[in-house]
Amino acid sequence: MPATPPVAATLPEPTTPKVDFGEPTTPYAAYAGIDTLHSLLHPLSKEPAETSFIVATQVMELLFGLIRHEWTRAQHALRADDLPEATAALRRGLDAQEVLVRSWDLLSTMTGVEFSAFRPVLGEASGFQSYMYLHLEFLLGNKDERLLRLYAGSPQVHADLTRSLNEPSLYDDAVAYLGRRGVDTTDPKAAWLSVYADPTLPGVRELQGLAELLLDVAERVTRWRQRHLSAVKRCMGAKPGTGGSSGLTWLRQAAEQDVFPDLWAVRNEL
Repeated sequence: MPATPPVAATLPEPTTPKVDFGEPTTPYAAYAGIDTLHSLLHPLSKEPAETSFIVATQVMELLFGLIRHEWTRAQHALRADDLPEATAALRRGLDAQEVLVRSWDLLSTMTGVEFSAFRPVLGEASGFQSYMYLHLEFLLGNKDERLLRLYAGSPQVHADLTRSLNEPSLYDDAVAYLGRRGVDTTDPKAAWLSVYADPTLPGVRELQGLAELLLDVAERVTRWRQRHLSAVKRCMGAKPGTGGSSGLTWLRQAAEQDVFPDLWAVRNEL
């Protein structure tokens, strides 16, 4: 007896989305602050490339905030010994980091002539002055108290950054988690080496997974720095930065700095 053919699913008839809300704006715009978001785009020159520059800058700032949110959640989870939640937050952060790296594509074709056409309107404005990015650097363990002077005129930002400066970094919290799992963390590099080399450690696979996630974070930070260096080299060469830095020299130094160096150094001894 032949098999009965499956009954095709019956889809509902398409309906037109609701278009009447009786409000000044749509629920979508109200929920996500869309009207405010689009009102923030104000180019100061007649150079078309400036619009892409501003949008890329604003997108990056939103992503800095999202990554900070996820890294902070990961820290809180590690402090609560909740490795699955910490892992989930770090993985969400990786997705945001990927988008952050690719956001340089918005500026990848900007020519030196185009950038020079609107650079004067930047004045002394520089991405170096981003306090949200500085939060990320502090979370990575790259802490420099002198940078707080940038925000001396903004008490709330200054206080927020001061807390971030004085609190443990994401790496500090990961090492502390190892200690509570029975790993000797007197020497953090040796602690990570034991995670990879001692198969008798309780939960060793999970600890190795944490180490690899941190390396994923580190690798994406470096990729973002390298794209930054490349974009600046293409659009302005070796000119000094608008914020007073040496430009390429300063960016190259940052791009060559390892994030979580202990985890990279362990590779030499495995």
